[in-house]
Amino acid sequence: MTSKKLVNSVAGCADDALAGLVACNPNLQLLQGHRVALRSDLDSLKGRVALLSGGGSGHEPAHAGFIGKGMLTGVIAGAVFTSPAVGSILAAIRAVAQAGTVGTLLIVKNYTGDRLNFGLAREQARAEGIPVEMVVIGDDSAFTVLKKAGRRGLCGTVLIHKVAGALAEAGVGLEEIAKQVNVVAKAMGTLGVSLSSCSVPGSKPTFELSADEVELGLGIHGEAGVRRIKMATADEIVKLMLDHMTNTTNASHVPVQPGSSVVMMVNNLGGLSFLELGIIADATVRSLEGRGVKIARALVGTFMSALEMPGISLTLLLVDEPLLKLIDAETTAAAWPNVAAVSITGRKRSRVAPAEPQEAPDSTAAGGSASKRMALVLERVCSTLLGLEEHLNALDRAAGDGDCGTTHSRAARAIQEWLKEGPPPASPAQLLSKLSVLLLEKMGGSSGAPLKAKTSLPAWSAAMDAGLEAMQKYGKAAPGDRTMLDSLWAAGQELQAWKSPGADLLQVLTKAVKSAEAAAEATKNMEAGAGRASYISSARLEQPDPGAVAAAAILRAILEVLQS
Repeated sequence: MTSKKLVNSVAGCADDALAGLVACNPNLQLLQGHRVALRSDLDSLKGRVALLSGGGSGHEPAHAGFIGKGMLTGVIAGAVFTSPAVGSILAAIRAVAQAGTVGTLLIVKNYTGDRLNFGLAREQARAEGIPVEMVVIGDDSAFTVLKKAGRRGLCGTVLIHKVAGALAEAGVGLEEIAKQVNVVAKAMGTLGVSLSSCSVPGSKPTFELSADEVELGLGIHGEAGVRRIKMATADEIVKLMLDHMTNTTNASHVPVQPGSSVVMMVNNLGGLSFLELGIIADATVRSLEGRGVKIARALVGTFMSALEMPGISLTLLLVDEPLLKLIDAETTAAAWPNVAAVSITGRKRSRVAPAEPQEAPDSTAAGGSASKRMALVLERVCSTLLGLEEHLNALDRAAGDGDCGTTHSRAARAIQEWLKEGPPPASPAQLLSKLSVLLLEKMGGSSGAPLKAKTSLPAWSAAMDAGLEAMQKYGKAAPGDRTMLDSLWAAGQELQAWKSPGADLLQVLTKAVKSAEAAAEATKNMEAGAGRASYISSARLEQPDPGAVAAAAILRAILEVLQS
């Protein structure tokens, strides 16, 4: 099945994308009749070296995102994953030459079509008397044995754009820039991994992976990698990638070792969430520093994508102080990140949290009968919520993000860990205070409102009232709005009886549980007035509210422990 894409036409998508970038960036201009973007201040480059790069479209923000002072002069874009035309490359060379530049450096990724087309344009330009040099970048660290084609050009090419751009801005000559860039390129490696493939507009996915497979060492055009591995944690995948990249028996390895100083790039291949990108970045920093590698700079983001491919590439560039100055040099390129010019290794990354206010001592001995009963109640509540995780998630998918059960399970596990630290306070006031802080920190969502209470049944009822009032005040829900408040409200009305002298704990609680369960069931016939479900048509809501079900289940678990 062909993947859906938001395009006007398959044939025109590369032109439209480049036109959109130029339309929104006054520092760029299109070269008429060609898929070429150039700096709009081209005339200011008189007497300096021009830098041109490019390749197939679909790698955004590369390559046009890196046009600007201190980086590229212009780019030539091909159709999606297709090398640009020789005529357009030649037109770009002529355009920058006419602006008075003293020579042009072509920065080309190592793919056959790109080498051929840029090379032919270079020969024609030289025949016209224009000084042109070409550097071919191959930073792929996937292949343990190098073939005739050499290493593929990947995200590390962006670092070459930066280094060459800084040298050109400083007035360095054409041959010297080419010489220095070739040295830098040899001290760099990149490796990619993806959870699935991408798809070219108008086509099917480029390859298929099973649910438990990951592709290692793939290129940026959807071509398959060197091997498929089983799905693993982010830490495990990052370790595998770094082991592969730095293994000295790998012919394409990058020579990083303990004591090395590197620039690290964590590059989103297009379809990875920012959440996953942050997790991968953290894992990479920990893994590198654990190997004794100093991370001089860390670049995290989308630099060279492969359409919507859900994966990442890691790039390591060995650096010294002169090279770092080029990396840190100013640029106006829109896609280059604003990175602090300091090493991230050795930096203090946390601040001591303020001390918790001291609590009044618990009047009831910890570990006594009341404390043990509290522990039993909490254990039963936790096991109940863990058992309901999938059921609550299923209920929540109809109207929310499908995480109600997960949220409650996260709270249950947090309480279980807390109970391992020692007996809970026997005092209801201190118990509920501790739980409220714990749940607000660990649970998230809208189910962790704090309560405080004294020791008597009237105080428990008052605590319920206070909690319900807080939920309505800050959550904006009311009884009948199809939320967890419906169950809690029904129970709270029954618990009013605890305020009467001589009220029976279990008798009143039994009624409260039955009312809560009836209210939870009744939510299936309600129109949602608050919460995520309020954005969904009531005709599509056929299940009870998951929060109301969870609240009733918690009350039932408490009752069953107290009865036993």
